[in-house]
Amino acid sequence: MTVLSLTASGCVTVHGELEVVPAATKSEAARALKDFTDAYNAADKAYDPALDAARVTGALGAINQAGLTARSVNYPDGNPQHVPLELTDAKYTIPKKAGWPRWFVADVDSNRDRDTGAENNSWVLVFVRHSPDQLWQATYLTILAPDKIPVFKTDEDGLAEPVPADTDTLTVAPRDLSEEYASYMQNGKPAHFKDGPHTSGWRDSRKKDATVLGMSTQYIDQPLDTDPYGPLALTTENGGAMVFFTVRNFERQTAAKGLRLKVTADVKALLTGEVKSTVTKERVSSQAAVVPLGGAGGADTEPGKVEVLGRLTGLTAAKGS
Repeated sequence: MTVLSLTASGCVTVHGELEVVPAATKSEAARALKDFTDAYNAADKAYDPALDAARVTGALGAINQAGLTARSVNYPDGNPQHVPLELTDAKYTIPKKAGWPRWFVADVDSNRDRDTGAENNSWVLVFVRHSPDQLWQATYLTILAPDKIPVFKTDEDGLAEPVPADTDTLTVAPRDLSEEYASYMQNGKPAHFKDGPHTSGWRDSRKKDATVLGMSTQYIDQPLDTDPYGPLALTTENGGAMVFFTVRNFERQTAAKGLRLKVTADVKALLTGEVKSTVTKERVSSQAAVVPLGGAGGADTEPGKVEVLGRLTGLTAAKGS
């Protein structure tokens, strides 16, 4: 059961808990962010996925753990260029809800952006916890310009409002976004996704790369929305929602007769089978999208159009044949 598996009233009974309460205190959220950062840095320095496995889950967990596994093969002595990750100036958006799981959003500044020339970007992290005995885990990460992060609806106590997965008030219910986005990437339908780098732009680049000299590429997209990859959504100030969701992508490359495919070190580290004429790369992709109210758009959204604001994609497996 995901955090959004709520009844129409917004209440869920888990271990008898019906009271609507803040998902976390700000001090708990700050501690969760620090614990994640410390574990991430230890794992990145040693290239050891075990060192932060307990602090990540879902889409971010799959990407993080596979990436560390690949680098542990290629750099068995650890990360020779490790620079500690610093996450500062945190702003927390904490919803109030009943029962478990509970979750919150942290908008932070990262020192990693200083190396890319994008100093003004924000890291938007989503943390989730499924029971009082479980650790807070980072499940989604999206990197956005601050002006692309929507304003969330909050009450007089500054608490945000979660959106039920099966709501009928939005253009697309959060529980349907993974399936519909995967379908859109395959065939352009449904057409209620706004044009942009993570929708029409990504489809165009795929078409361009589908056939190059000596190699053809096929793409398959599948929904990924079961636990721990379920969608999480918050109500925005204009009545729509910001939704975090996941899909799985496959990229199958086939070499022309007589040619051999080149395989990068990271792909080789995760490879099963032998690359003879094909290699299939499996990736997990997490998205953050703004979904308007059904039949209406917000101030920054085309009427009825879902805007995918950001996407984080990572290789998780590869197979040769």
